[in-house]
Amino acid sequence: MALSGSALADRILGGWIGRIAGNMLGKPVENGDHWTRDRIDRYLRRADALPLTDYLPALEPPPDPVEFELRPEWQGCVRGRVHGSCRDDDVDYSVLGLHLLETHGPEFSTEQVGEVWLLRLPYLQTFTAERVAYRNLTAGVKPPLSATLDNPYQEWIGALIRADVHGWVNPGDPRRAAAMARRDAVLSHTGNGVYGAMWAAALIAAAFTADGPRAAVESALDRIPPRCRLARTVRRIASLHDAGVAWADALAQLERETAGLPWIHVVPNAAVLTAGLLYGAGDFTTTIALTVRGGLDTDSNGATAGSVAGVLCGAAAIPPQWTEPLEDRVRSAVFGFDGARISDLAARTHRLAVTG
Repeated sequence: MALSGSALADRILGGWIGRIAGNMLGKPVENGDHWTRDRIDRYLRRADALPLTDYLPALEPPPDPVEFELRPEWQGCVRGRVHGSCRDDDVDYSVLGLHLLETHGPEFSTEQVGEVWLLRLPYLQTFTAERVAYRNLTAGVKPPLSATLDNPYQEWIGALIRADVHGWVNPGDPRRAAAMARRDAVLSHTGNGVYGAMWAAALIAAAFTADGPRAAVESALDRIPPRCRLARTVRRIASLHDAGVAWADALAQLERETAGLPWIHVVPNAAVLTAGLLYGAGDFTTTIALTVRGGLDTDSNGATAGSVAGVLCGAAAIPPQWTEPLEDRVRSAVFGFDGARISDLAARTHRLAVTG
């Protein structure tokens, strides 16, 4: 399926808006050790917000400030208080990836990814594997050693959250998207951490031309080793979905099968993300709501699910309760981009997609 210029632009804008909206939805409950699926749903029931169809509502004061303690940024992320996006690394890396491609083109090197980080991204706005890699770079350690030296987070979710832009600029070309995401990911990750980035970029690229989320998931699986744990986990969720297992039961089963992995590890989060996409069945609101209700790294998963769902439906089809509060404005720690217009970032991404 070929996309015309205006249709492609709308789908890319949908990806940007979806990523930001999904990130904002999940940000107040981003702590997988505390905000389990059960706790998130208990909070939503207290707020009379099930099914979840809008940004997270605030309970003020919370009935139990320990049990229902939201992240400190919650006041700018909850329903009725969203005025533009909050700053978050899940969006910063999309902005940074756009700058990388505008500066160095699609044939960028891993070394150039590191240079852009050092020039544009504050050290204290990096976390886990990215912070380790940043520290290694400042000490003169080059990739791929920058990903392995003193880095216990090599298979966590960080590289996956950096992958969207590689999908957006390669509409309908999952192979090229995955290859670009790999060059980015190996700065800070190895193994399943890299495969997660390749899979996410391919998933978003495939969403431009796929016949729904299931087809996009299958296409993305072709771009990573079939026996890696990430691929096996994604296929497992897909098989449970196909067998008619309920969403909550499918996630409970995968929670047992991935027990022992940290809540920011890429594998269990890929299960939550895949479940949100498949059970969301292409509906934007249902997709990001189920993904965030799935717990673990809620803002990262919500962002990627929103990106895929936004590409599938296009910006014009995203309900206004998600788009209007964003006010076409993004906060970012990336030097030179704070206060940028979402529509401008999408237009710049579209130009890259068209020029190749």
